[in-house]
Amino acid sequence: MKSRRLALALLMALVMSLMATYFIYSRVKRQLAKPPSLHIVATSKALDAGTLLSPEQLTLVEWPSNMPVEGAFNKVDAVAGRILLTPVAANEPVREQLLAGPGAAIGLTAKIPDGMRAVAVVTNEVNNVSGFLFPGSHVDVLVTLRGEAEKGAMTTTVLQNIEVLSTGERLQPDPSGKPQNVKVVTLLMNPDDAQKLMLASNQGTVQFVLRNGTDQLATEQKPALMRQLEGAPVASAPPQKKTVIASKPDAYEVEIFDGAKKSLMKF
Repeated sequence: MKSRRLALALLMALVMSLMATYFIYSRVKRQLAKPPSLHIVATSKALDAGTLLSPEQLTLVEWPSNMPVEGAFNKVDAVAGRILLTPVAANEPVREQLLAGPGAAIGLTAKIPDGMRAVAVVTNEVNNVSGFLFPGSHVDVLVTLRGEAEKGAMTTTVLQNIEVLSTGERLQPDPSGKPQNVKVVTLLMNPDDAQKLMLASNQGTVQFVLRNGTDQLATEQKPALMRQLEGAPVASAPPQKKTVIASKPDAYEVEIFDGAKKSLMKF
């Protein structure tokens, strides 16, 4: 009798052990199972901004379906013929955000957003910040104006936080960060700022001031005057004169004496 009970207990323990093992195995298998994949378009090699994409530069890569890529494509034909706006690495998924609109022009014009303008400015080693201006840099634009007398000279900031679109023929910065002196720098700005820059360049000497790439704050700048450099105090505006209008009484009183008789007349 005891042997039968022992055998039954062992059998039940074996069954429970098998069930627990199967449960753990199934759970681990589900966790380790490879999720279903899909194919998306990626670049077959590293490409620069402004590249007109061809089928040979594109490939289909497997991508987990549970990690969708916003703006991705699943057909090479949907991407071929489009222009890259930014550099991409090899096997990087091609997204709509990285591409110029269909039919966009090639090269520099592909990097000009709607409503903006590219303005080329002749530079030298000084206003090119010793060659450390790169595409993507941000600068302030200063102009020095000289009046009829030298002491009337002044320097003022006409534009702030302007993006450098290209330096010379380069649309991308040098990968090694090596400075490059160029004769022309192209700036990206709106039409109103483009007019200000053209006026400034025709009236005085233009100078670029390099900004920190993360500094987007526009500050109020007062012009620097020559007499300030010479130590002369800058005359402050004279105080405004205030005109005080005296209030008039509503009526006048006059005392009239007729002999010993006194009367009061108001008018």
